[in-house]
Amino acid sequence: MEPKTVTNEKFFIVIRGKSRKDFCRGCIGRVEAETPRGELIGLLCSSGSSNAGTPKRGGLVMREDIYPLTRHQAQLLLFVSNMSKRLDLLCNPQLFTAICELSQDDLVVVKSKKGHLPGLVKNLMQIGKKDSIEDLHMLGFEVEFVDSDPKLSSKKPAPQPLFSAADIIQVVPSYSVPLGLHWKDGLNRKAVTCVNSMPSIGSSARLVKPSRAGQDVPQNQQRSTSHVPLEVGSMVEVVSSNGTTVYGVIQWLGIPGGKMDEWAGIELDYEVNGCSDGMYGGQRYFTCKGNRALFVPITKCSPDSRFVFSSAERETLKTSRIPPVPPFEESEEDAPPVPESEVSSLLVGKMKGIQGHINSCYLDATLFSLFSSSVAVDSICKRPADSEQPITCTLRRIVNRLRRQGFVPAESVMNFRKQLGCDTFRTDEKDPEEFITVLFKKVLYMEPLLKLRSEGETSQGAYTLQIFLEKEQMGQMPTVQQLLDTSCLSGDLKFETMPPCLIVQMPRFGNEYKMFSHIIPSTELDITDLLYNSPRECFVCGRLAEFECLQCLPDRKLQPGRIKQYCATCNSQVHTHPSRCSHSPSALAVPADVPTDTPVPRHKMQLFAVLCIKTSHYVSFVKYGPSPHSWLFFDSMADRSGDDQSGYNIPEIHACPEVGDYLCQPEEDLAQANPFQAPELVRRLLCDSYMFLYQNPATALSKPNNGEP
Repeated sequence: MEPKTVTNEKFFIVIRGKSRKDFCRGCIGRVEAETPRGELIGLLCSSGSSNAGTPKRGGLVMREDIYPLTRHQAQLLLFVSNMSKRLDLLCNPQLFTAICELSQDDLVVVKSKKGHLPGLVKNLMQIGKKDSIEDLHMLGFEVEFVDSDPKLSSKKPAPQPLFSAADIIQVVPSYSVPLGLHWKDGLNRKAVTCVNSMPSIGSSARLVKPSRAGQDVPQNQQRSTSHVPLEVGSMVEVVSSNGTTVYGVIQWLGIPGGKMDEWAGIELDYEVNGCSDGMYGGQRYFTCKGNRALFVPITKCSPDSRFVFSSAERETLKTSRIPPVPPFEESEEDAPPVPESEVSSLLVGKMKGIQGHINSCYLDATLFSLFSSSVAVDSICKRPADSEQPITCTLRRIVNRLRRQGFVPAESVMNFRKQLGCDTFRTDEKDPEEFITVLFKKVLYMEPLLKLRSEGETSQGAYTLQIFLEKEQMGQMPTVQQLLDTSCLSGDLKFETMPPCLIVQMPRFGNEYKMFSHIIPSTELDITDLLYNSPRECFVCGRLAEFECLQCLPDRKLQPGRIKQYCATCNSQVHTHPSRCSHSPSALAVPADVPTDTPVPRHKMQLFAVLCIKTSHYVSFVKYGPSPHSWLFFDSMADRSGDDQSGYNIPEIHACPEVGDYLCQPEEDLAQANPFQAPELVRRLLCDSYMFLYQNPATALSKPNNGEP
């Protein structure tokens, strides 16, 4: 069959996969055709100092190894010569989106030879010759540096330097101009449009000079101060006398030396000239990065308007079918998980779930998975010993608000992130396993969820289980059950006890690498044969097993992927086969009081959530009830209102019964099915799975760790 031709112009960047002759990680290409198997035939767009991105050398690339680009995005990335920097920029979607939408006179911070300098975007420049209509121009930005000296310079302005998208480290809208920044007057502001497609997104995103003394602040720049109580951890904004606004988080409240009224120490979202690192009046009140600590009277602070809905914003949300968020009233009683019958009305829709903010998706998806509908970790919120821990109270409020109202604002989660004890949890991208370990070990003082034992060694505790194996041990699309069995047998690991919650991490590392393009979720995980010193039945006859054989695991004549253990008779018979004579079965520790013909009870765990990652963004699938079709898809940053500085993320939850329809099929049929023909969310589940969460319905996490780590 001939591949079908792609009529619309499409571009892509290779984000994963082994280096190949034509395409490697970071390469940019144009889609020419698509094969029936879902593979793409593309032309490589090369970049250079003098030539445009000329498509050449066709090649084959897998769909799961690429990320789609618009023409504008491809042109911007082509001018970034370092392919690793292209991928780094792509991994910061908020910054890259802001760069793609830059307008003339927008304020940016760029990396230059003199350090990080603020400047105004003046022109979008086409780079390279275009010898053919198929050639792709590279795009760069002409940036005019902003002088920190308010006095006019008599020297002739130097030529404006040219920067790539990777050189821009921050996009600053007009209403977020740092307080210490001064503007040059008398500059030639005549716009020279070098590219007709230069984005223009309206005056609200354009740079506006701060108002001078005696001038009124424009109506859209005025902000009202509401009487909302502020505390340490509150996200606030401060408006200076010249009309500029900065945003940050209160780190300290009190009366500093020499003052009579209450002041606030605020850690700002970005550096501002003249600020400190937490020092004020020669005394340290908190510690942060340099030029980020601002001290002002508490009366100068207002709740961060990016997360407060005004009446006008509510009307906008209504017209956009985004429901306004009602006020939340605290209650002394802990809320139970959302019942299956109430999920549709309470959780499904926009502005539902946990609102994301500043790289919080890993935390949002994990908390939603653990607490929205599952009872696996419910008892954590009910232990009286934790009632005096401030961070546990904060977590309890988040869980209760999620279960009662169906929505948790970003400010509540930011307060929790601040209390985790490390600044990177508030600002940096993290992986769920790091957060889970800190949550259970250092915040809730819980004993390890897993107790693992290898032959002849003492047991070791763990909170998550990482799958380790060789790709050759599995088929192209394995199940979670097969991955777990093979990994534990290969590493000679057993569970010492039945875990209350089993969190299994797939063989992939962030967004950089994954061993399997698709993984089939096992809705039930049978760990009977992975329990240490537990009775097991013979794989052949069903009697009490006495031997286990690792070499039999991949045997295609004996149901490959299943753990093989045998009674003495079957062990002898199976290994008389010429292909198994060289196997070395190991003896099992058989309990003395168990009759050989007694049926062995099965120990199974149920899947209740899956964390997925795509382009450094985490989302989750959550099973919210006993019905096989009761599945939700949650994205804490599904949409956005406004820009990076003044806007806010819109979380969204979808009901996805199609996931249940797919998983109801036998795993043998799923292994033979074409995943590219599955519904969109099912494909995402199969392709992007990062961590599977299983629960033991009969056990709760009620045993605390009495000693601090």
